[in-house]
Amino acid sequence: MENQHQWLNYANQRPSPHYDERPVNCDVDLLVIHNISLPAGHFGTSFVDDLFMGSINCHAHESFASLEGVRVSAHCFIRRDGTVTQYVPFTKRAWHAGVSSFDGRQRCNDFSIGIELEGTDSTPYTQAQYDALVKVSQSIMTQFPKITPQRIVGHCDIAPTRKTDPGEAFDWQYYLNLLQRELRVIE
Repeated sequence: MENQHQWLNYANQRPSPHYDERPVNCDVDLLVIHNISLPAGHFGTSFVDDLFMGSINCHAHESFASLEGVRVSAHCFIRRDGTVTQYVPFTKRAWHAGVSSFDGRQRCNDFSIGIELEGTDSTPYTQAQYDALVKVSQSIMTQFPKITPQRIVGHCDIAPTRKTDPGEAFDWQYYLNLLQRELRVIE
């Protein structure tokens, strides 16, 4: 990780215009895992990148009408092949969580890092995605030591009445086992 700007040196870097400053003296201590595909269930398109970059053509697919004027981003997006694209420096606030709360705190964007996996709630994630997610998580946890495995959650955990991702297809135990194994190697 390039510490100065909080960019992963192994990720494609696509600075999104959709971010802002975190509140002063706000520790980053939560990692939120999401899923996204545009159109839903279609993988390998440019539409997720377009959305995060603020350039999506809302007429390109009938399901995009609700995206008109939406300004969202994630810190990172992991494609099905494991390719990682970073949109927002980790020290900045990406707009990924929306109305949310965790452990009695509102506005999770203030204190979290958001990672989007290309997928759906019901489509199994690929091994390449799990491997990339572990590598990204490990990099983040090294830089932000208050993020522990117990402080890695799904979007469904911080916005349970409106979100279900990363969904039942995400194998939490498998991911956390891989992550724990990698973290032991570092120690």
